[in-house]
Amino acid sequence: MVKAGQRSRGRMISPSTMLMVRQLHTYFGAFVAPSVLFFAFTGSLQLFSLHEAHGAYTPPAIVEMLSRVHKDQALHAKPKPAPKGGDVEESPGRKHHPAPAKAAPEPPPWPVMALKWFFLAVAIGLMTSTLFGLWMALTFSRRKAVVLALFAVGAVAPVLLVAL
Repeated sequence: MVKAGQRSRGRMISPSTMLMVRQLHTYFGAFVAPSVLFFAFTGSLQLFSLHEAHGAYTPPAIVEMLSRVHKDQALHAKPKPAPKGGDVEESPGRKHHPAPAKAAPEPPPWPVMALKWFFLAVAIGLMTSTLFGLWMALTFSRRKAVVLALFAVGAVAPVLLVAL
């Protein structure tokens, strides 16, 4: 790790440059933190299909809504397109056969489940790291009001854009 005032590949990194880089990192981090937390959380729900109804499970409405924002950037479900052939009228000699009942889906193979659990651990780590970063920004920054304002803008702007 190169410290302020040390050489990095033959060049000096001045303390003022390092201070500026740390300050920009703090500000960018505060601004994107709400989105990072949102996507890590909603993505972890989607890993295990907790946003979709299956079997006897019905997801809470808030989980479905947050999933739509994550996947489609919209609060409400998009209308499904009409079938390509349109409504096909049955001819008199044609019998209608109901669709066969779907069998219970097979569980995914163990490498897929291991990957899902790994990504859940990554999502938890990302949320934890982001929260620690916010705590550090608010603890060590001289301009706490700027950090809070950037965090608020980073949280409110996407909500307003989705609501439009």
